[in-house]
Parts: sequence; C-alpha cells; structure tokens
Amino acid sequence: MSGYYGTMLLASITTIALGTGMYHFFFDKNIMDSIYWFFVETDSYLWWNLGIVNAVFFSVAGAAVGIWTTGSTIMGAGVKAPHIKTKNLISIIFCEAVAIYGLVIAILMTTSMPQWKIDYAGDIEILNKLRHGGYVAFGCGTIVGVANLCCGAVIGVVGSGTALADASNPSLFVKILLFEIFASIIGIYGLIVGVFLTSKLPTL
Repeated sequence: MSGYYGTMLLASITTIALGTGMYHFFFDKNIMDSIYWFFVETDSYLWWNLGIVNAVFFSVAGAAVGIWTTGSTIMGAGVKAPHIKTKNLISIIFCEAVAIYGLVIAILMTTSMPQWKIDYAGDIEILNKLRHGGYVAFGCGTIVGVANLCCGAVIGVVGSGTALADASNPSLFVKILLFEIFASIIGIYGLIVGVFLTSKLPTL
C-alpha cells in the first residue's frame, strides 16, 4: 500500500514538472522570470499560513501513522498476551507527543504573525520584512512537519516490534524501549529547529 502511494506521489510530481516545462516551451516563457514573479507577488501571509498548515498537518499525520501501526499490533498481540496492553501504551504516548510538537510550533507561529495594517501597503521595508517572515514561517512549518511525520512513522514501526517482542519475552521490553526513545528524539530535533526559526520571525 505504501508503494502505491509513493508511486502516485512521484507520478503527480512528474506530471506537474512536465506540464510546467511544456507550458514554458510552447509559449516561449522564461521559467526563471515566472519563478521570481511567483515568489515576489505571492502574499506573505499565504506563506505564513502554509507553514502553520504544514506543521499541524504533517505532525498529526505522523502521529496517526504511528498509532495506526502500533495500535493494531498491540490489539492483535494482546489477544494472546494480555499483559502487553498496559506497558505498550507508552508507544501511543510517544506518537501523540509527535502531534503536540507540531501544535506547539503552529501556536508559536500564529502568535508571531503580525496584524495587517493598511499603512503597510506603501512601506517597502515592512513589506520586505513580511515577505521574509512568510518564507521563514513556511520553512519552519515544513521542517517541523516532515520531521514529525518521519518520527511518527519510525515510532510506529519500532513500537510494533516492541509489542511483539514483549508478547514473546517480557524481559526484552525495557531493552527494546530504548530504541523507541531514540526514535522519538527525531521529532524533538525538528521541534528545536522550529523554535529557533520562530525566534527569527520579524516583529513590526
């Protein structure tokens, strides 16, 4: 199933790239001018909000994937080994923490977003600050979201293995739990980078 979604994503990206290239080839457009126009003319608040959306969406998606993978294994293995249900809830907690990381960054970016005033329309310096802030917020949200997506997927796989190992041999639980802790640190790396980038958002 994951291979199917990966193929669809690759096909979509390829289609967009080919369509863009054919448009510029047949209509004699300079692609660099179009890219420059896109980044300059796109509203800075759009980039800011896209960063917030990316932080929340990918983080929650990572948590969902982790809970889906780990939870199904715990429920299945718990039929034969009921003692694993309570201990292995820590894997679910790790997955939920991934979503919280994204929410924290989204809240920080939302509170840092300056309120638009009509006086800003003619001030080039303020508009440049807003554009810079939009790019930083977009990059921040994307980095945090993708890091948490990967973190949730890894925790799900490792947590699933932890549940199966615990069902087979309970003495292995603490040893394998260390791998899950190291996997959860991936999300903390993204959170640290996100907090650092939000501190660089401009204030007006």
